[in-house]
Amino acid sequence: MLARLAIVAYAVHVANGVPQASTPSSPAAANTSVPTLTLVTAVASPTAPLTATLPSQSPLPPSQAWCPSQIFCAGALLQTVNIAQLWTDPKTFVDKPTDSDPQSVLAAFSPINSTTATEGAVLQFVDSNFRGEGLELEAQALPNFNPNPPFLNNVTDPLLNAFSQIVHGYWTQLIRGTNSSALCDGQTCESTLIPLNHTFVVPGGRFREQYYWDSFWITEGLIQSQLYDIVNETLQNFMDEIELFGFIPNGGRIYYLNRSQPPVFIMMLAKYVAATNDTAILNRALPLAEACTWWSTNRSINVTSPYTNTVYTLSRYAVTNSAPRPESYLTDYQTANDPALSTPLNDSQRAELYSELASGAETGWDYSTRFIALPLAGGINNTAPALRSVNVKNNVPVDLNSIPFNLTPIPDKAHLILANFYPSGSNAALQHTAAAANIRAGILDLFWDPSKLAFYDFNLTSGSRNSIFTAATFYPLWAGIVPDELLSDPTNAFGFFSSINMVLRRYNGTFPVTFIESGLQWDAPNAWPPHQYIALEALNALPANVSSGAIPLPSTGQSAYSLVPSGQLGLAESDLPPQVLYGGVNASTTGSGADFNALNGTYVNGGNATTGEGWRDALARGLANRYITSVLCSWYTTGGSIPGLLPRLSDGDLNVTQSINNTGNMFEKFSIRDIDSAGRGGEYTVQAGFGWTNGVVLWVASNYGNRLVAPACPRPVAAVSSTSTSGSNSGKNGALHLVVAPGHLLGFVLLVITLQLSVA
Repeated sequence: MLARLAIVAYAVHVANGVPQASTPSSPAAANTSVPTLTLVTAVASPTAPLTATLPSQSPLPPSQAWCPSQIFCAGALLQTVNIAQLWTDPKTFVDKPTDSDPQSVLAAFSPINSTTATEGAVLQFVDSNFRGEGLELEAQALPNFNPNPPFLNNVTDPLLNAFSQIVHGYWTQLIRGTNSSALCDGQTCESTLIPLNHTFVVPGGRFREQYYWDSFWITEGLIQSQLYDIVNETLQNFMDEIELFGFIPNGGRIYYLNRSQPPVFIMMLAKYVAATNDTAILNRALPLAEACTWWSTNRSINVTSPYTNTVYTLSRYAVTNSAPRPESYLTDYQTANDPALSTPLNDSQRAELYSELASGAETGWDYSTRFIALPLAGGINNTAPALRSVNVKNNVPVDLNSIPFNLTPIPDKAHLILANFYPSGSNAALQHTAAAANIRAGILDLFWDPSKLAFYDFNLTSGSRNSIFTAATFYPLWAGIVPDELLSDPTNAFGFFSSINMVLRRYNGTFPVTFIESGLQWDAPNAWPPHQYIALEALNALPANVSSGAIPLPSTGQSAYSLVPSGQLGLAESDLPPQVLYGGVNASTTGSGADFNALNGTYVNGGNATTGEGWRDALARGLANRYITSVLCSWYTTGGSIPGLLPRLSDGDLNVTQSINNTGNMFEKFSIRDIDSAGRGGEYTVQAGFGWTNGVVLWVASNYGNRLVAPACPRPVAAVSSTSTSGSNSGKNGALHLVVAPGHLLGFVLLVITLQLSVA
């Protein structure tokens, strides 16, 4: 039956407008000119009449020493403009340069700094005193752009080869540099931009400046595209920031100067040197990496293991901050002052909440139940109560202490990378090797649970490991830290990765951040590109002797959930996120019916099984294919097309996704359930662009290209009816008249065929 389902899946693949590819698309012309950069100034849309008086305000938070601007940092002007709610995204305002000197702007604000200020007065003030957001940046040319980089030779499927080439071409749209003619000097005008000396790639959308951890996956893609000069310039920008600020900030704006992000500089440096053999960059990079002590000074903490009584010096996210984040001012302000919450916060409680919210942003996971003391407070659709209990600083994260970074203390892999940069046997090499061994011991002691076969964060309040299972479990293996339990036992090794098998069999999409649905964007149902990369790299860390066997199968009547070690997920099977099939109806939540995406030796949209393929390679092949499926199908249903290979959807289809005038979106996040839509939730509208999505696509194409198969993409129709000529449901011609929700046609068809074959 499963083999017949595979044939049906291919039939659906063809019926849904994704024909079998025959010839690759014509190559794009080399981009040696400056691309057009359309700067669209967000139009203000006040939520109240212009004559309305602004709502009453809570007392101003303290001024922040790290952010001294009276315009763009915590103070009366920033709070008043945010209270007026002129834009849906608070970041819009703080990215607008002033149109005159700061004192003139403050003088113009003075008359409306009162309890009688109106919406119209604030709107007129902003329109008269600020320019369009993003004016200080400009598009750049890519003179070394090769439209046919060698990695395309690895992609054997013609459709995916052509799509990879299109994604490669998106670098030409995301390359930026500082527009020196529009810079503010702080005297004639003021801006939040941190000017950079070199070109760089932006993530896209609201993220119009360089970002720290995004840049790791961006540079992975740039390396596949052989745009080595842009990788070098990105690294030079980061080194400039280390010299200027003593650390690499979250992003390229002054409102990020109180926090960093997951620190991946050393890994970027190592990837670049390995790809180019340009060791000359180390003359500048290594002294900076060794001398910088920002993380050890500001983020380190001594932790005594309750398991071995050993003391380890580890890192945590902990931002010094007592005001709303400028780029998310209104969001933080409303979280702290929500009148719907019964217990008001006092000044010190608000200040602590603002510190925790900023710390959450430093993690990059803003926000997740992983760092929430009351994870499901408020339920799925009301995140404010949960965010009131955000609890980042009391957690020691496994990923932060595993990933390679450029500052002391340096976790395992970065120490080993640095050791390799020095002569063998030198004092520096020996010191880093010893430090790596110490960090490895700490990670295995504090974060590794040998009974559940997973890594968990360490909670300083409880003095024990947390129980929330997250994608962070894969970070230590990415960093080269593989527990002995996995190296010595194939059953344990599969148990560690069994949740990937469960996802591929159970859901349409790719691997989620957590399996808890909270409404927060770093929780289910969202799945993020970096985590697919890290899970694939973690799989690659396993040796063949423990990963060459076949994927275990669940017992009769059971689903792949039964193969996950007891307690690992911390959730009963019935509590996992449901997979919606049709008309609001969910797939089975327990038992074999939950694995409706399982095929013979593979998964729907999981590529083709090969003879002798071990379970590690099968999971990697499935995950790589499912990631490409999510990216390509969501691009396709928002207007993407490839002449001769992938015909554009009809206007009726594209109207469903409001994409009639669109040519395809590359989204920043995806869904565990849907392969044709973006992720959802969070503080801002889902962004298109998108730097790290593109980078992971190119990395996957380069490394798994000969195992990628063109996916079956559903059409975004409003409803699909399935009818038959018979009114009976007892046989292969039984009548099944069901309404299918957008994005679930494939799952629906497979369900129908399963039902038909089961009674045939």
